[in-house]
Order: sequence, then structure tokens, then C-alpha cells
Amino acid sequence: MSLEQEIKQTKPFKSNYEKTLVNIMFTNNWIHFKQNKYLKKFDISIQQYNVLRILNGQKDQPITINEIIDRMLDKMSNASRLVDKLFAKGYVSRDQKVGNRRACDVKITPKGKSFLEEVTKSINGIEKDMNKLNDAEFEELNSLLDKLRN
Repeated sequence: MSLEQEIKQTKPFKSNYEKTLVNIMFTNNWIHFKQNKYLKKFDISIQQYNVLRILNGQKDQPITINEIIDRMLDKMSNASRLVDKLFAKGYVSRDQKVGNRRACDVKITPKGKSFLEEVTKSINGIEKDMNKLNDAEFEELNSLLDKLRN
């Protein structure tokens, strides 16, 4: 189904640029909806999932809240609050510096690693919804998106 049909637009876009921007935003929301469908059953947000993935990529090396913020996909997320929620669930540990919540070392726990593995297996089910492109097309799309941002 075309973008125009999806959003029930009756008049044409002013330009391909405008259509592309709307299409990227619409597709982003579509992907988030699909991801949230999988994450809902684990009682975790996409931002919390992102934090766990960042920490897991550290290979047992702790990082600070500020380093997490630098690597977040959603730069508007409150990383301190996200870490607090993950800490309460036992998925991360933190070594707090006195007087500064952001100056603490954060690390994924074994429970967090196990949980992340389970969630990742489930969320990878989204690939079924996105298997409309082959590897070469995904590579081209990634290249075009990188070019757009840089």
C-alpha cells in the first residue's frame, strides 16, 4: 500500500523531499508500533531495551550515564530514569558516585543479559514483517539513510 493510501492523503505531496520526510516519519512510527507489540509482553520500553543493548555491548565493562546518553537512539530519553527502572528490576548494577546521579558506573547484570537475550529473540520476530526487502536492498537503504544524515 502506498504512503498516500496509508495516510489517506488525497492531494499530492509538494515534492519528493516532502514525501520522503513524511514516509520516514510514518515508517519510523510503524516500526516502533511493531517493536512495542513485542516488548509489551516483557514490560519494557524501547528505550530500556536500547540501554540494555548498549550495556551488553560493553562486554562487562561499566559505562557512565553520560556515555549511555551519547549512544542512545532516542536522545530525548531520560537515561537516569531508565537506568533506575532497570536497576529496580535487577537488570543493571550501578556504582554511584557521591552527590551526582549521572556520575555512576552502570553495568548489565547476568539477569539483565538473560532477559535481553529472551527479549531479543522475541523482537527479532519483527523481521517477518520486514522481509519485503533483500540484503542488497537493505544495504542500499542504509547507505541512503546514512547519506541523508551526513
